[in-house]
Amino acid sequence: MIWLAFTLLAPLGAALAVFALRRAPEGFALAGAALGLAGALGLFAGAAGGAEISAALPFLPDLPIRLVAGPLTATLALVVATVAAMVLTYAVGYMARDPERPRFFGTMLMFVTAMQLLVLSGDWITLLAAWEMIGFASYLLIGFWHGRKGVPGAAMRAFLYTRTADLGLYLAAFLLIGVAGTSEISATLSTTGTPALIAGLLLLFAAMGKSAQVPMQDWLMRAMAGPTPVSALLHSATLVAAGAILLIRTAPMLPGGALLAIGLVGGITAVVTGLMALASKDLKRLLAASTASQYGLMLIAVGAGVPIAALLHLIAHAAIKSALFLGAGVFQHDRESIDLDTLAGAGRARPGIFAGFAVAALALAGLPPLAAFYSKDAILAAALDSPSAAWLLPLALAGSVLTGAYMGRALKVLWSGAAETPHDKVPLMAVGMSVLVALAATLGFVFKPLEAMLGAHLAEPGWVVPVMGLAVGLAGLALGGLLAPARLLGRLLVPARNGFPLAGGMDAIVVRPAMAIADACERFEQHLLALVLAMGRLNLRIGDRAQSTDRDTIDRAIFGLVDRTIALGTRARRLQSGFIHREMALTAAGIALVTGVLLAAPLYF
Repeated sequence: MIWLAFTLLAPLGAALAVFALRRAPEGFALAGAALGLAGALGLFAGAAGGAEISAALPFLPDLPIRLVAGPLTATLALVVATVAAMVLTYAVGYMARDPERPRFFGTMLMFVTAMQLLVLSGDWITLLAAWEMIGFASYLLIGFWHGRKGVPGAAMRAFLYTRTADLGLYLAAFLLIGVAGTSEISATLSTTGTPALIAGLLLLFAAMGKSAQVPMQDWLMRAMAGPTPVSALLHSATLVAAGAILLIRTAPMLPGGALLAIGLVGGITAVVTGLMALASKDLKRLLAASTASQYGLMLIAVGAGVPIAALLHLIAHAAIKSALFLGAGVFQHDRESIDLDTLAGAGRARPGIFAGFAVAALALAGLPPLAAFYSKDAILAAALDSPSAAWLLPLALAGSVLTGAYMGRALKVLWSGAAETPHDKVPLMAVGMSVLVALAATLGFVFKPLEAMLGAHLAEPGWVVPVMGLAVGLAGLALGGLLAPARLLGRLLVPARNGFPLAGGMDAIVVRPAMAIADACERFEQHLLALVLAMGRLNLRIGDRAQSTDRDTIDRAIFGLVDRTIALGTRARRLQSGFIHREMALTAAGIALVTGVLLAAPLYF
């Protein structure tokens, strides 16, 4: 239980301290990340020893908050904590001169907390809450430099795309809860038949938005407006990973129809976004398109019915892609640009950073003995053994070739051209990147023990798959290093740079309709406000008239009656003088008046 508390509460407490004190944000960030990493290591050690740590906290009636750290979720928590700690270490150097450091580090820590809550969620309600927190935090981080041109639009686009797809997760969760009669995720995974198929397709829709799968791939390339540490964290083990994690966790429930759809979406994405990466003009957009492509390969593995292969590639990709983004941030720091033409020769100026970038790039291309060589072989083997091999294997091979091609192009550009003397040293940035590069190089050696821990053993690929994987990786590197994108892509170059928009792209399908609805709602609200103000003015006029009538008519009549009554009382009081002779005289006069009336009455009747 204490390890769960460290994993979740350490980054959350650090975030609250940063927001409250607004001092020493770097120290709180590093302390929170270190304690969170210690907690994740404790969870992983417990899971490796066969223990499952869980907690149920009271929330709604019969719907407690469940946290579960089993082999799968503990592994994911360790990946998130490790990448977050290294990225935050790098960010201390990268954001050293930014006056808004408290806001940056506080939001980053809040984001890490939300992601840890997502991977450790044991029930759908908690998972949905974490999913919402991730979306909100990513919006804040992408739009961190909101004063710069284009940044608010990029943040809003990412928010709209992912929020549109989030509807799939809500519908799937409510469907599964209704069918199973419980919100516990493990219990709902026994759902079968038509409900499982519908839920699987809805979960795929949600994953397509978060993991930037076709046709929702465009937003990720435009999310590069945030600081480099944000990109490194979002693209490796957090936001974009959420979609793949969702499908990996629910894989035992997915029927054949849903698996085929997942595999085809992933395969098409791997190719389409691979072409976009190869055609990209700037380094960070290249890496962003690469992220969507690699998650497409993971979806191929899920669709082939081997989610463990997707998990291994997710782990390898988390270290590789975060290292690549951190290296790109150093080059951007030197040249103050991410344009590939401007970055030509930037690697020569920093050979150490370039060496780390090159190791990560070669790992992503699938060269042995680097991490992704093993995970890509697992994906290719899964596609080859799948009933849908005729569809999935060619797509997986094409995605792998494109991976080598765009990484070969990036390495060539960064090493070609004249070197320029760097502005300054970047020790903390280098430390964070170095650890991730080391993981990118060596993680493949721990995959076998990890398989045993997870209880899911991959079939031995033989010699065909490794040779095939190595061949496509080398072929891609050669093509990207020797040929320009224009020659490789031909007529596809311009559509690839534009993001392969279909029917006007997702901007036309999602963003513009959403903005039109928002404008219509705003106009309706303005009309409603005008109507309310008009009714208010009418009520004020009626009130004024009522006040005037009340004051000038009713009050005057009442006050006049009161004055006359008082005057009459004053006069009547004079009759009560207290003198006996006056009383006797008035009595005699009264008697005389009554006698007169009585005597005169017979004369009239």
